[in-house]
Amino acid sequence: MQMQACAPIGVFDSGSGGLTVAYQLHKILPSENIIYVGDLQRMPYGPRNPGEIIKFMQQFLNFFKLKKVKMAVFACNTMTSWGFDAAAGREPYYLVPMNTAVAEAVAVSPHKKIGVIATEATVRKNFHSDVAAELDKDIQVIARACPEFVPLIEGGHIDDMAIETVVRRYMAMFSADKIEALILGCTHYPIIKDLLKKYLPSYVTLVDPALSTAEAARNILEQNKLINDDRQKGSLEFFFSAMPEHAGEMVKIVMGIDNPVISGIDLSKFN
Repeated sequence: MQMQACAPIGVFDSGSGGLTVAYQLHKILPSENIIYVGDLQRMPYGPRNPGEIIKFMQQFLNFFKLKKVKMAVFACNTMTSWGFDAAAGREPYYLVPMNTAVAEAVAVSPHKKIGVIATEATVRKNFHSDVAAELDKDIQVIARACPEFVPLIEGGHIDDMAIETVVRRYMAMFSADKIEALILGCTHYPIIKDLLKKYLPSYVTLVDPALSTAEAARNILEQNKLINDDRQKGSLEFFFSAMPEHAGEMVKIVMGIDNPVISGIDLSKFN
């Protein structure tokens, strides 16, 4: 691959949850130029069929091709679980899948009992269970779909009774399982981590795969001598396929940026 270190990094998700990955990436690689794309118009992806998920993924990747990125980071477990293998090796830039964080969860689970909350599509694919089986056959993974989380979070329900009621119900599903770690298997979920903690036993450790995903991206760039060594702060561009009022608010909440510049994008044009 021939590319320049100053080329941008693309980060993409079905909505604004992937901003949690973009935040970690910007934190550990502050000189990198980052282009974030979220598909608020068609989210959530969790209930969709695999063919649609893969088609939408390719539209993101085609857009990044035009943007001449050096890397695209899947900030979406649903697209990673169903689409990454189909895309690997086919693009003119590096691809980084969303990390399952199973290894990190096992490290904090003495009895190897791990819970996973994710979208319906990610749970259907056995995304985390398959990785756990390869790592250690004694790992027990209890994966539960939480389909109401993404629409609520994207609707601005981050710390109100609407989301708290659903959090209480979903966390109660783990009450008999005695899990010791809970993987946040959708990039939206770290946004409500404080609420999740409230309805889990204190011995359960929440594991956010966003940081390990960002670290994997950094490792690939280092290995290929593509780290941007410009000492200036990297640029941040945000594209959303629909722009409700809260899009800017989500960028502000997750990224800590006041008055972010957000552009619209019609992803269906990038078939």
